[in-house]
Amino acid sequence: MTEDSTTHEAWIGLPPMAAFRLFTDGFDRWWPREYTWGGAACVEIGMEPGLGGACREIGPHGFRCDWGRITLWEPPRRLCFTWQIAPDRAPQPDPAFASEVEVVFEAQGARTRVVLTHSGMARHGAGWEAVREGMGSPQGWPLLLGRYVGLV
Repeated sequence: MTEDSTTHEAWIGLPPMAAFRLFTDGFDRWWPREYTWGGAACVEIGMEPGLGGACREIGPHGFRCDWGRITLWEPPRRLCFTWQIAPDRAPQPDPAFASEVEVVFEAQGARTRVVLTHSGMARHGAGWEAVREGMGSPQGWPLLLGRYVGLV
């Protein structure tokens, strides 16, 4: 782990392919509405499957906001996507100012170990430390992974 990254681990009672699908296809089921721009009015948040797929939120009246892009799609083993949310939580359309999230799914008997690393946060520019502090805090990736695992 580097100064501008944070790594978290979770265990889920599913084989890797099912864990991968729940993370990606089921994103809307575990990502909290209060962590979206639309809040309770958010219609959908999720990922378009495959390399280059958009990570996006769809709000009322069909409003769409992309917040990342899939940069690696290797089911059931690994997924990477850009995190195009600025330190002030505004969408960042320029991927040059994005950090990256890598999620690795490792078979461990009947369960899967999920290791999530959010790195390259300094690319966000001024205030990047707020991204690390927020996503590394108990209310960041630990809470999100807890919701993901809690679906099983």
